[in-house]
Amino acid sequence: MIRHYLFPVSALIVVAFATSISAQQQPAGRPAAAQPTPTPTAPAPSTQAPVVALPMSKMAVIYTDLFLDQKTGIAKFSSVLTKLNGEFQAVRTELSQLQTRGQQLEEEINKLQTAPAGTPIDQRSLQTKVDQLEQLKKDIQRKGEDAQANYNRRRNELFAPLQDEIGKALEAFAKARGINVIVDAAQVPLLYAADSIDITRAFITEFNTKNPVTAATTTTPPK
Repeated sequence: MIRHYLFPVSALIVVAFATSISAQQQPAGRPAAAQPTPTPTAPAPSTQAPVVALPMSKMAVIYTDLFLDQKTGIAKFSSVLTKLNGEFQAVRTELSQLQTRGQQLEEEINKLQTAPAGTPIDQRSLQTKVDQLEQLKKDIQRKGEDAQANYNRRRNELFAPLQDEIGKALEAFAKARGINVIVDAAQVPLLYAADSIDITRAFITEFNTKNPVTAATTTTPPK
């Protein structure tokens, strides 16, 4: 498959100018006058553009979104994500149970409110359920916001070191192969790029080989 990437190309145009000398002709029938000795003149400065040494560069592209693939991506990403989700499994279960209880209360309230005409309704019981549902909604919102904030904080704690590790490994990967520029195609829209400069799979393979998943990566710290 061919991916597309467009990069600017500059051309250096060198233009050289030449001078010509034309001889003067004398009028017919008149002896030629003695020609004065020409005075030497300094050569005109060259108008040719100076030759500039242009740096050689080697470009590659990488698709960092493929790092997150659980099967073919960077193994440590999947491992750290599993660890993160495991730490928050308890609060996720609690929120799910609260939501289930909320749905049950809503069904009970609807059943009481839609009872057939003439059926006596226990208003006190109905109001109690309504109050319980309102309080439950507040608890779910508060616990959910707290859980999300804690989840984001913990995610940054776990993934920041891994991202730094990957960044250093990518720099070493590029230097070892004489690559000067790497474009993240997951962040920058590409109009053209040949498969031959896509280093995604090669880098993932090398990183996984040199940085295998260990028990320390997957162990959940005590709370």
